[in-house]
Amino acid sequence: MARETIYQQSKPDDEDPEIKGEKLPSNPQVSGADGLPVEDNRLRPRRMSEMVGQGDVIERLRIAIDAARQREEPLGHILFDGPPGLGKTTFATVIPNEMGTVVQFANGAGLKAPKDLIPYLTNVSEGSVLFIDEIHRLPRSVEEYLYTAMEDFRIDIVLGEGVSARTLNLDLRPFTMIGATTRAGMLSGPLRDRFQIREHLGFYPIEDLCEIVRRNSTKLKVAIDEESAMEVARRSRGVPRIANNRLLWIRDYAQSKASGRIDLETANRAMDMIAVDRLGLDKQDRAYLQTLVRVFAGGPAGIEAIAHTMNCSSDTLEDEVEPFLLRYELIVRTRRGRMATPKAYEHLKSAS
Repeated sequence: MARETIYQQSKPDDEDPEIKGEKLPSNPQVSGADGLPVEDNRLRPRRMSEMVGQGDVIERLRIAIDAARQREEPLGHILFDGPPGLGKTTFATVIPNEMGTVVQFANGAGLKAPKDLIPYLTNVSEGSVLFIDEIHRLPRSVEEYLYTAMEDFRIDIVLGEGVSARTLNLDLRPFTMIGATTRAGMLSGPLRDRFQIREHLGFYPIEDLCEIVRRNSTKLKVAIDEESAMEVARRSRGVPRIANNRLLWIRDYAQSKASGRIDLETANRAMDMIAVDRLGLDKQDRAYLQTLVRVFAGGPAGIEAIAHTMNCSSDTLEDEVEPFLLRYELIVRTRRGRMATPKAYEHLKSAS
């Protein structure tokens, strides 16, 4: 039976999270006790009071958490959707801390059959949280198995095969399901409707990203001035994860090539070295625009044609490249295909 690592996060009173559940073979890229990369875990907020941005979402969640505490009931099931890197997993780690409970981490891509879900459901404790990332990738059979677990806190386990098979009805302790998806449209209606709270996470303004950079530079014990923090924020595409990655790289560059302190000149040189321009576009983003402008004369061009010309996956372009280019009005999507805007031509000229 294919199984994933089951992680549980300690109660918020503990300074460091520790594993509370059965530990199965882990992802080699994961080394933190809560299933997250160590560097990522170090910068991740642990309480809502530490979070920056998404203020309206935080306010609604505070109300729901406060009401659940007063009733002494588990929090209602929550679904977060939005582009990658905006804080869906952060909310999944912060909410259990606010509720004073534990959390298990799972991934929709790893739950191939209902039997893969059983260890997670049987390990839930009263009021605990089960977080399923990429929940849109759940197979239909697993999704339908979740229905009774989420609504009635009950699952049916089939023992044996054929005429000798029998069904065991197992009651679960009331728990909270948190789902995260980058493609909410791929979720079926019945599954989506079983989440009492649904929140969409949007891109962060530069001011919030600048504050995140400042706070995380303190955690990393590296000095950064206001101008440099703002420059990192401007080149981070409205995504905290990208801002953190940029900051980590600039820190390494500053320690290796400068005095260890981040000033504007050091930040700019570090960004230039990884080919991130003033607007936040990287090599792949500019390659997309250059292909659209040079090969397809600015469009319209289909995504498959662009992907084949660039020798990459169309899914990669749709999920990682196009959202940013669309948001910054560098391209438009029409029925006939993608088209470059005048702003794209101007940017390519200035970047050359």
